[in-house]
Amino acid sequence: MKKQNTTQKVSVAFAYIFYVLALASIGAVIYFYQQHGGNHPAVAAWAAAIVFFVGGGIVLHVMGRADIPDFRIK
Repeated sequence: MKKQNTTQKVSVAFAYIFYVLALASIGAVIYFYQQHGGNHPAVAAWAAAIVFFVGGGIVLHVMGRADIPDFRIK
């Protein structure tokens, strides 16, 4: 396995946090849908949060797992 720098490790950690927040947002969508119906603005807002957290998690995960070369001048 390649060596990751500290910022890449932090990026992967935040990616997993984003995935957990996406799961929590799914729970919020289900809750608000059952309480208020599908036309409530909270349902749309939490659905948008799901898209944001999944997309952000994917981007952070790819950034954390990328094989970034060393750009230092030797």
